[in-house]
Amino acid sequence: MTQDIAAQDRIASISLALAAVDPDGFAGALGRSFERHGFAIIADHGIDDGVIAQADATARAFFALPDAVKRAYHVAGTGGARGYTPFGVETAKDAAQSDLKEFWHVGRELPAGHAFADYMPANIWPADVADFREAQLALFDAFDAMGRRLLSAIARYLGLAPDWFDDTVRDGNSVLRLLHYPPVSPHAPGIRAGAHEDINTITLLLGAEEAGLELLDRDGRWLAVAPKAGELVVNVGDMLQRLTNNRLRSTTHRVRNPPPERRGFARYSMPFFLHFRPDFLIETLPGCVSAVRPDDYPQGITAHAFLMQRLREIRLL
Repeated sequence: MTQDIAAQDRIASISLALAAVDPDGFAGALGRSFERHGFAIIADHGIDDGVIAQADATARAFFALPDAVKRAYHVAGTGGARGYTPFGVETAKDAAQSDLKEFWHVGRELPAGHAFADYMPANIWPADVADFREAQLALFDAFDAMGRRLLSAIARYLGLAPDWFDDTVRDGNSVLRLLHYPPVSPHAPGIRAGAHEDINTITLLLGAEEAGLELLDRDGRWLAVAPKAGELVVNVGDMLQRLTNNRLRSTTHRVRNPPPERRGFARYSMPFFLHFRPDFLIETLPGCVSAVRPDDYPQGITAHAFLMQRLREIRLL
């Protein structure tokens, strides 16, 4: 169960406003939170409230549609890369039960003939919800820009040029996931989303104010991730962990079922999985290797090959 933790172990909010006046100070606070928890909470992120509200409203409208209508947008055999994935399909790695959720994936819009078209399928758009496409692409773009700002701070923390990550994520295979966890019965299993790590570079999450998100602390405790209303949760993914030779940690996390008084309420959230470009070779950064930290990943792997490997592990392929 989740345990109470000392104040110094809580995930403190970091204001993005600090980045403008003290970029090294912001980078240090972000990096230390990632090294300790693999997670950080960002206040004053500046993503437009109207963009967030419209994306949330159109997502809820889609999930309220009849099941048969939603399933028409499910494309089997694609790993849920685009469109709808029904309730009870995705399963955390090594878990016996599927997660208690349904979701929709929005990917990057590429121009015709783009070099990455074979890696990134075209988006699917529901005809049943007005303004869905426009709302979700606006949020995708806002998340994409925010992710680059955070990666610049991560680069500073690692002793790299602030623009080091720019080319690694240019036209990256990033995904906006619209998540719906329906209300659960009093006797439902205790986990809405099983314990897992994220595959990608970093994840940006809005909508975590509803209790349930927890991380597995390095001391073996499940700790609640509890942002204030409007704050952004950010966590390290496996690709960044591999690139930094485990210096920045991809932390196991889960979504527990709510307490009895909240079991009649649905949970909605909008994570953005920021990915490297498909052909980027993930090789350990030289500055993250030393005599006391030998290279755990001596063989490089492309971001696309790594993604395919992990999608098979969680049974989406």
